[in-house]
Amino acid sequence: MSATAPPHLLRNINFRWLLGGGLVSMLGDQFSMLALPWLVLSLTGDSLSLGIAVALMGAPRAVLILLGGSVADRYSPRRVQLLSKYANAVILLALAGLLMLDHASLALAYAAALALGIASAFGIPAGTAILPQAVPTQLLQKANGLQMGARQLSLLAGPLLAALVLGVHQGAQQTAMVALAAAFAIDALTFLFSAWTLRQVTLRPMAAAAAQGMWRDMAAGLAMVWRDMPLRSCYIYWALVAFFVMGPLQVALPVLARERLHGAAALGLLMGAHGAGTLAGMLASGLGGTWLRQRFGATLLLVDAIVGLLLMALGQISTAWQGAALLAVTGLLAGYVQVAIFTWIQQRVAPAMLGRAMAVFMGIFLGLAPLSAAATGALLRHLSVGELFCGGGALLLAAAVAAALWSDIPHIAGAPSVSSP
Repeated sequence: MSATAPPHLLRNINFRWLLGGGLVSMLGDQFSMLALPWLVLSLTGDSLSLGIAVALMGAPRAVLILLGGSVADRYSPRRVQLLSKYANAVILLALAGLLMLDHASLALAYAAALALGIASAFGIPAGTAILPQAVPTQLLQKANGLQMGARQLSLLAGPLLAALVLGVHQGAQQTAMVALAAAFAIDALTFLFSAWTLRQVTLRPMAAAAAQGMWRDMAAGLAMVWRDMPLRSCYIYWALVAFFVMGPLQVALPVLARERLHGAAALGLLMGAHGAGTLAGMLASGLGGTWLRQRFGATLLLVDAIVGLLLMALGQISTAWQGAALLAVTGLLAGYVQVAIFTWIQQRVAPAMLGRAMAVFMGIFLGLAPLSAAATGALLRHLSVGELFCGGGALLLAAAVAAALWSDIPHIAGAPSVSSP
């Protein structure tokens, strides 16, 4: 490798294996993300049961993700990632087989959701640690950008492909179990394929981390976030946003598709529209960069206020195209600010503390997602899906207005100084 002329990223064989296998696996993930909620609704028709299933998948990720990162650091991220992929494949193949044998039950759906959540708690942090060992340092930023774009592409194409599979055997009230089994089996095969591609990657050795107490490191990261007032304010605010938004999108959206739009294909269209909007927003994130840096906090609150209004409108739709249009705009705004948020955190936090700062950031969403899902499922027993979306959107709008009036978030601007550990 020439020191003066670094290779083009796509000529790097390691990155090609990682990108190809990762894209296939992420597309497969969308089959299960669509099929599992539909399995629960087909068995029970109960929003609370759906909320519990989503919570069972999300809770282990929130609780175990820091442990998963520690295990990956100690025993090699590739080894942990491979074991996670194999575990996911076994779980999904077993689920598909039991559905084909007509052994579908709510307990089976719950067990599968819990097992998949545990496996992902180890796979997610291991996956983030592999790339720095696989590509040259000067290509790492571009590699992260392409992988992020690939994930959003999977959110666009995956639900549409999954909807085609689930729509083949769709009945008047529920999707046939054979179609659900096919969706889970497809996801399992993509895990096996991505495991094979990962085995083709040659990783360079990294310097061993100093032996320190895990609890002491975690406490230092939490203390750093708490001492940094703008960082603390944003993290608390993002926790409120996650609680008001994630539950309705995970639980109420499938219920909306089932009650008003009559099918899994409509749910796939809605999820695909949101993925397309998010991808477009990320691609457009370079536009207005100077203006955004000067008004980062104010822009963040303005976008959330608009999203709150869009969620309120989503509760009033009667056709799939209306929902797709609203979710496309929601995704566009979310994708745009998501890139800005990640960049802001990376600029503000010292490199030695960045991993823990991002772990806290991920923990907010992973921890609150199951709580939001369970709360949404319970509320849907007493509220209509339209009332739920209106209420969630109104609370998000109120949170943005309150933050604008009584926090320092609107005044966050420019490239902030780096915090000290």
